[in-house]
Amino acid sequence: MLTQNQEQEIRIIVNQSLDKAEEHWKKGGHQLAVALEHATFSESVLDKSESEPSKIPGHPKVQDNYTVIDEFIALVADMRDSSKHLINAISKKTSKVTGLERVYYETSALLPAIAQTIKYKDGNVTEYLGDGVLALFKVDSDKKSDAIYSSYNAARNIIGDTREIVNQELSERYSLPPINLGVGLSLSKTLVSLVGLEGEKHPKAFGECVFRATKLSTGKNIIITDKYLKKMWPSSDGGTIKFKEKRVKKVKGFLIEDK
Repeated sequence: MLTQNQEQEIRIIVNQSLDKAEEHWKKGGHQLAVALEHATFSESVLDKSESEPSKIPGHPKVQDNYTVIDEFIALVADMRDSSKHLINAISKKTSKVTGLERVYYETSALLPAIAQTIKYKDGNVTEYLGDGVLALFKVDSDKKSDAIYSSYNAARNIIGDTREIVNQELSERYSLPPINLGVGLSLSKTLVSLVGLEGEKHPKAFGECVFRATKLSTGKNIIITDKYLKKMWPSSDGGTIKFKEKRVKKVKGFLIEDK
């Protein structure tokens, strides 16, 4: 659980984020609801001379001319049914905001709150995914259990205290119904490198854990882990959690539940 100080810090982050989101919306963001444009992206091109500062744990700078293989636990937290929030309008008798404005405020509050929650447990968000985040926890060979417990406790706080704080603020400000979250956890070796156009590259961790965690994040207020992380989970007499097999999008996962 979050401490009282952490809860207060999350609440401050949520309110500051919503204040800024409202400001952006009033200054022109509302125009997006009238006309949405589809962006196009160029293909990535590799170059072997650049280095960039990085948010990847254990790798403050990533260079193109070094091959770096490291082990991480990937955590993907995803807001459920955000597309329905956008398409299916809420009656203005029920809520003060609806449609795109609703989703904008939901994600503006949720994403930084999740990021801070992950920082409390020594992980770091490396990518924001529209209505969710990808975070990494570095796995040191002599402290694997530390990374496992850190990622799990972060996941518990995300679907627990942090989600509750965000929902309270969204309800008080805009009379919005609660949002739901899914969290996926996965463990694997990754390739840490730069991707993108020359002069515009971004650090990225590429590995199976990222893809599996993404697929396993589709539950509703539950945590699902992959078989590799389950296998590495420290065992002890009187443990407080249990695993229940759950297949998600053709990927074999395990629902983590309290005993």
